[in-house]
Amino acid sequence: MRSRWFILAVLFTVRLTMGFQFQSVAAVAPLLGQTFGVSLADIGILIGLYFTPGVALALPGGAIGRRFGDKPMVLAALQLMLIGGLAMALSGAWTVQIAGRLIAGAGGVLLNVQMTKMVADWFAGKEIATAMAIFVNSWPAGVAIALLTLPSIGAADGVGAVYLAVAALIGLAFVLLAATYQSPASSVTQAAPSARLNRQAVIAVVAAGLIWGLYNVGFAMIFSFGPSLLVERGWSISAAGSIISIVLWLAVISVPAGGYLADRSGRPEWVLVGGCILFAILMIALPRSGAVVSTVVALGLVCGQPAGPILSLPARVLAPATRAIGMGIFYTLYYATMMLGPIVGGACAKWTGSASAAFDYGAAVLLACPPLLWAFNRIRATIPGPA
Repeated sequence: MRSRWFILAVLFTVRLTMGFQFQSVAAVAPLLGQTFGVSLADIGILIGLYFTPGVALALPGGAIGRRFGDKPMVLAALQLMLIGGLAMALSGAWTVQIAGRLIAGAGGVLLNVQMTKMVADWFAGKEIATAMAIFVNSWPAGVAIALLTLPSIGAADGVGAVYLAVAALIGLAFVLLAATYQSPASSVTQAAPSARLNRQAVIAVVAAGLIWGLYNVGFAMIFSFGPSLLVERGWSISAAGSIISIVLWLAVISVPAGGYLADRSGRPEWVLVGGCILFAILMIALPRSGAVVSTVVALGLVCGQPAGPILSLPARVLAPATRAIGMGIFYTLYYATMMLGPIVGGACAKWTGSASAAFDYGAAVLLACPPLLWAFNRIRATIPGPA
């Protein structure tokens, strides 16, 4: 039986490919515009399409995994990601780019839902908070690696080479998982008693899902339109990607730091609200500041702080018997918001003629999180009985 920390490292590495593939479009957005003759609004749509399948698949994803098993499910998800990526690499048609993005996104959704459950199986009752914080950081790590590597590949060999590099990494992840992953010996699924969410709990979970979705939309504006923003200001595409990647590398530190601060202070909502407000201020400042590097560093140190407190919200209103369906609702709202967010951000950039508008939009959605938290708390207070 392998160590659970070794298994976590495997799952972290495999999930990293999802962030890497997601960022493959935004990392070379200027090249995509030149190659396919499309605008930032079109690229925003292509970015957001990665999350579109989540609206339909987040709820049934867990049930599908129970039917076919954890490992086969994740391997199938990786195959969908690979098929979608190869379709985008081998075709010069924009319609195929859209279709490939949707196929890859479907794989990414199934991988995300199933692998979260796999981490819980290995760490239930044993450092699960630490394990989840590490696991969640695989997303910004994958995005950061994409920003560091893919612009240079695209500048040297074109957009097709970028997609082939993504496909190669997904193929390696497939081999790694197939060769090393095993379920824990104690992995026994217990049948939960039949339970239904009451109306107040559903509304509270919807509010929590919107907060998580809007927070991630604000976060996504940085790496979706940050490279284009710096290219507008005279940076090369490779340098722009490298600078923006600093945010993601620092987020790997600030996400668990925010969770630790929330737990130690006993005031997670203060961390959530303060983090979102500071995050929004820095989003407004970056397009208007001459101190690009220092502003980017500040963004990285602040942007991850609210993540842990936000992810703790559903547990406040969900009993164990309703947690599966409640988290399905939570992730459905997340995926729906993340599907639409980059599309709106791209439309704002097209309307104003500058990627800076996407950053202003990101700041606006971040400032919507504190009022939603207030609504969540009001609704939570009306829920009868212990959660």
